[in-house]
Amino acid sequence: MALAAATNADLFVRVNEANSNPIFTSGLIGRDNAIARHGIHGLYRLYSIDVQRKLLRVGDNTFFLTQNRNTSLFTGVMFSELAKEMRNGAPVMKMGRVMTQMFTSTHYAGKELNTTYASDVPWKKMFGPVFVYLNSAPSHDLMWTDAKRQLAAEVKSWPYDFVKSVDYPLRQQRGTVKGQLFVMDSFKSKSKLNGEFAFVGLALPGEVGSWQTENKGYQFWTKADKMGMFTIANVRPGTYNLFAWAAGHIGDYKYEREIIITPGKAINVGSLEYEPPRSGPTLWEIGVPDRTALEFNIPDPDPALVTKLYANHPNAPEDRFRQYGLWDRYKVLYPREDVTFTVGVSDYKKDWFFAHLNRRAGEKKLQATTWKIVFNLKQVSQTGNYTLRMALAAANTADILVRVNEPSSKPMFRTGLVGRDNAIARHGIHGLYRLFNIDVQRKLLKVGDNTIFLTQNRVTSIFTGVMYDYLRLEGPSGAI
Repeated sequence: MALAAATNADLFVRVNEANSNPIFTSGLIGRDNAIARHGIHGLYRLYSIDVQRKLLRVGDNTFFLTQNRNTSLFTGVMFSELAKEMRNGAPVMKMGRVMTQMFTSTHYAGKELNTTYASDVPWKKMFGPVFVYLNSAPSHDLMWTDAKRQLAAEVKSWPYDFVKSVDYPLRQQRGTVKGQLFVMDSFKSKSKLNGEFAFVGLALPGEVGSWQTENKGYQFWTKADKMGMFTIANVRPGTYNLFAWAAGHIGDYKYEREIIITPGKAINVGSLEYEPPRSGPTLWEIGVPDRTALEFNIPDPDPALVTKLYANHPNAPEDRFRQYGLWDRYKVLYPREDVTFTVGVSDYKKDWFFAHLNRRAGEKKLQATTWKIVFNLKQVSQTGNYTLRMALAAANTADILVRVNEPSSKPMFRTGLVGRDNAIARHGIHGLYRLFNIDVQRKLLKVGDNTIFLTQNRVTSIFTGVMYDYLRLEGPSGAI
């Protein structure tokens, strides 16, 4: 433990139990007063602390560092990343609850988001500025309130006017795009729906959904209001595509025209209409199309591996996927048989495991798993085929095989090797979004009970698998 500065401090170090006896105390150290003097270091100190192995456990461990001398005000640090335009991965990029600033990352995405460079292709990108705020107050609540107040003030000040780089356009040198997004899904509503709370953004020109893996340009995103109205402000000059997606609807939207931003110009794109993929009426659906697996069955962790930080956190219900070792809970809940979901009977919140992965069959042995969706058809259309929409919230070196009614038949569809986002191992609930539109020939179906078999075919790691976002079976356009 290396200290850059210390003032009248006494550090206690504990492992995994916040109220246990400390394994180390520094004693009273330091009088360099670097914090008060606006310094970034004082005298250097290095401590080598022996950590007994009995204090550690398999999975997540927590070190508690307590400044034990209560001789002055509470102090805190806040990072404020106002210039989000330089981030790759757009608004869904996750980095976890850590105090860090990583200008580019492939976490929860994989090599598809990796930035590559060629010697004969010039490229540059400006990162930042990043605002760091250190404050103090008589209590933690007041300190947090003060930090939020300061953040609100910084948001109003951005783009900052003190940056003198030619690569950083000031407010008056930027542009604005506004409009309104509607969703057209005639099988949900006869009239167009407001694109309420949709994510709408500008990114370098590319294919539909390319914003997910675009990593060399700038991106500008906002969230529409309940009416689908949106304003994207302070956009750097350049040429962009406008992209959007909305929870409750599958797929991605892309505006057909390129948008050219010039300094000081405001562009109104008017009413935009997104028509999600649809072939016919919904016969059944599993989950919520929101690009996460949060709504599915996220089990309680092994009692020996509970991370109390998340178990006791106010957001614990939403943070339950962050617990360590949830992948091994599958073999506990499904020791021999895999997931069987019966439409009209099963509840996806309880009966659909959040990740389709391999089952441990021994210390070093894994088994492929096949999930079943059982559904009843009162009739089979003779005039068209059916469509299975399979949206993935995450995938890691997986290969999903899809069969209908015959578990040993040749797959009617397979994803092939897909994904390297490693969201399962990283305690995530989503990675990159993928949508597969699968044609189901009517001859494969029958009146009465039918079964769709989903096999995760690659047995390479306990972390190999997918998280489903949403599944839906559609009938032909004339089906009832």
